[in-house]
Amino acid sequence: RIFTIGYLRPHNKSSRFSMADASASAPISTGVSKTPAEFLKAIKGKPVQVKLNSGVDYRGILACLDGYMNIAMEQTEEYVNGQLKNKYGDAFIRGNNVLYISSIGQSK
Repeated sequence: RIFTIGYLRPHNKSSRFSMADASASAPISTGVSKTPAEFLKAIKGKPVQVKLNSGVDYRGILACLDGYMNIAMEQTEEYVNGQLKNKYGDAFIRGNNVLYISSIGQSK
């Protein structure tokens, strides 16, 4: 199941997204009633795919993230055009580069 949250990015650079904003939003229509904040809490410590605006994908374990969508990952792999390019122990991704986050490897 893929659950994207790319639409939560601010429309202008001066506005900021916070976890409080996410919990105040309406549930997402994906067959499961879950707010974006609940989704983000649920995927901490689990395998995720992070797609950047540039098209590069990073896959690994989500260690933590903040209200600016800055992401820390462990056991990170970098994919360019679907091909594995690099492996990193830990990686930090600046939030303004994130297009979406999706959970991977979970059948639930």
